[in-house]
Amino acid sequence: MRLFLASYRFGKHADRLAALVGAPGRVAVIPNACDAWPAAWSSAVTSDLVPLRKLGYAPEVLDLREYVGRAADLERRLAEFPLLWVRGGNTFVLRAQFARSGADLALARLLAADALVYAGYSAGACLLTPDLHGLESMDDPREVPPTCGVEPRWDGLNLVERRIIPHIDSPTDPDGFGNRLAADYRAAGIPHWALTDDEVVVVDGDRVELLR
Repeated sequence: MRLFLASYRFGKHADRLAALVGAPGRVAVIPNACDAWPAAWSSAVTSDLVPLRKLGYAPEVLDLREYVGRAADLERRLAEFPLLWVRGGNTFVLRAQFARSGADLALARLLAADALVYAGYSAGACLLTPDLHGLESMDDPREVPPTCGVEPRWDGLNLVERRIIPHIDSPTDPDGFGNRLAADYRAAGIPHWALTDDEVVVVDGDRVELLR
């Protein structure tokens, strides 16, 4: 299993993503964490396509909403790409869209077969953790029913062993929600990674690294 989990895009470690993937090539960009914000959806997508292209990748948008009820088609489509790029937004909305489309089960199978690399930042990183409890202080679960037509889920994909808190000491979190959540996790003894926007967690087979 190969994972690149960041607080914000590549952090300071775009080279490590390239090392995981090999030569830059096609990448499926999954923007569904932004589904609750239709007015900002296109600009959010563009904001990820541009930096990926600058690094030599060939990004293609893959909208999970188009695959609801078509899980087998989605798994075949995901398997075409050496890299998935899952951007930030609302973690609860992203979790719901992964479940509705069957991407959660497909991704687990593809990663177990080492068929692709998963790169996610912010919500895209938090999605892979054991559960989402505490993230409601940063993301609003109430956006899930009107956006996805289902109730929010509190389980993550459980592909890494710790929770992730993004945007520590970051201007993208001016109210300090991430710092307070990290303090709560520490007080409760909950294993977690609290990531600044420079930091990345890399999983490569059995090896797990926190890159600062």
